[in-house]
This record gives sequence, C-alpha cells and structure tokens, in this order.
Amino acid sequence: MKQSAYPLWLPLAALLLAGIHLTYEQLSGGVQSHHLLNDATLPAISNWFELLTLPLLAAALGWYCQKQPAHLARWARVPRSILPGLFGAASYGAVLAISFSAGMLTLTSIIFFSLLLVALLFPVYRLQYICGFVMAMTFTFGGILPLLIAVPFALLSWILRSILAAVARLWRKKRAEKAV
Repeated sequence: MKQSAYPLWLPLAALLLAGIHLTYEQLSGGVQSHHLLNDATLPAISNWFELLTLPLLAAALGWYCQKQPAHLARWARVPRSILPGLFGAASYGAVLAISFSAGMLTLTSIIFFSLLLVALLFPVYRLQYICGFVMAMTFTFGGILPLLIAVPFALLSWILRSILAAVARLWRKKRAEKAV
C-alpha cells in the first residue's frame, strides 16, 4: 500500500500560509502581538508563533488522516469523515474572527459563549475541529490565542460527551434489565 504524502505537504502548506500572513504583516507595519483577553496589562503573544503552531497542527492532522480507514482509495486522499468538522469549525472560527474585527462585540460575545453549546453538541475535541478553528482565526488573532481558546473547549467537549455517553449506557442497561 502506497504511503500518503500527508506528513510532508500539509505542514508545508501550513508553513507557507503562516509565512504569507507574517510577510504581509511585516510589510504592513510589523508583526502583531495580541494581549491575552485583549487586556494590555496581560502579556502579549507574538504572531511569530504561527510558524510553530500551524505546521504542528497540520502535521498532526495529516497523521490523523493517514490513520483513517480507506483514505488511500479516495481521489483527494482526504477522508470525507473529517471534512464536515474541519470546514464547520473553520466557518465558525472565521465568523468569530470577522465579527471581532468588524467591532461587533455583542455578536462576538454571543458566538464565543455559544461555543459551550457547540462543545456539547459536536465532538470539538477531535483534531479536525481544532485545526479548522485555529486556522480560520489565525489571520485575526495569530497562531496561539485560537489554540488557547480551542483547547479548553475541546477538553470540555470531551468531558461532557464522555459523561453523556456513560449516562446513556447506564440508562440503556437499566432499561434492558427492566425489559427482561
């Protein structure tokens, strides 16, 4: 079975994306830094970290794609099962970034706090959700802040969904015992 080129081209594409973004920022007055919680009294994180975080996320996603069944049989060698999560999270992150950039703080707050519901409804702990969200928000917030947002929500999603699955298993087991 032929090995896919994911481990090579995905991180390189992410590195190219980060390089283009940072070059644009450098030519537009310098690479930005973002303060935690948008508070100037807190430390600032430079967008230069994109050169590290984006390729690492892309490499992890490539490895994950290789582990999916039958990925080599598909035309683009991308498992279709990851695409809805990847593009859905990217769309959500893009809308959040655009609303913040446009100064629509009420909408930004609604979208941000809606992540709690999204974390319950969808498995946002999966790598494709994290990658899509971070990649989409990179151009507004850099490569670290979106990751710092995604990780706690991913952890929350994993915990909530694990608890719900355990409760559902117990309920089905009790229901099956009563039926007998």
